[in-house]
Amino acid sequence: MITLDTMPVVIKNITPEQVNLISQGVVAGVDEVGRGPLVGDVVTAAVILDPNKPIAGLNDSKKLSEKRRNALYQDIIDNALSVSVGRASPAEIDELNILHATMLAMQRAVAGLSIEPQRVLVDGNRVPDFGIASHAVIKGDGLVAAISAASIIAKVTRDAEMDILDQQYPQYGFAKHKGYPTKAHFEALALHGVLPEHRKSFKPVAERILLQNKS
Repeated sequence: MITLDTMPVVIKNITPEQVNLISQGVVAGVDEVGRGPLVGDVVTAAVILDPNKPIAGLNDSKKLSEKRRNALYQDIIDNALSVSVGRASPAEIDELNILHATMLAMQRAVAGLSIEPQRVLVDGNRVPDFGIASHAVIKGDGLVAAISAASIIAKVTRDAEMDILDQQYPQYGFAKHKGYPTKAHFEALALHGVLPEHRKSFKPVAERILLQNKS
């Protein structure tokens, strides 16, 4: 018989029975958005859902349309017991590297919850030290409701921040590519240079800085 005590820290191929088991009690789901972009914060979210107010349609944020994500975002804000957003800045990413900066941002999200969870469930295969019982769930953003909710909160939050950055620097096209390393982003870097918001340790940005310094 599977019990919480026998569940591994990293859970692969999670079963519906295991999802039900680890979702008992006051559980926070955690996910991140923005490890891959060349610009802006890496954004994380922690969400504690209310079992008495289930939210239909929760899923991995990447599998949802923007319209559906935005609607679910509001449902989560209105109905969850607690929602918290954490982040790490480009400077912190450059100092710590993206993995450690993401772990720090996750810790900040959990620390910001208004209710202390009994357990933390993180999407992926790594768990930072929360000082609370925790599990990493492979592909958890599509399988565990609380993690799905966190992925939606993080995605909508970061996309909105990229839209604001797009208004500041319309020539970079941030509203379209959200800071990811696309052809359009590379062309904007070549034409307009590196912004303070860029992650200077990321290879395409570092290479552009070298070229700027030589010219």
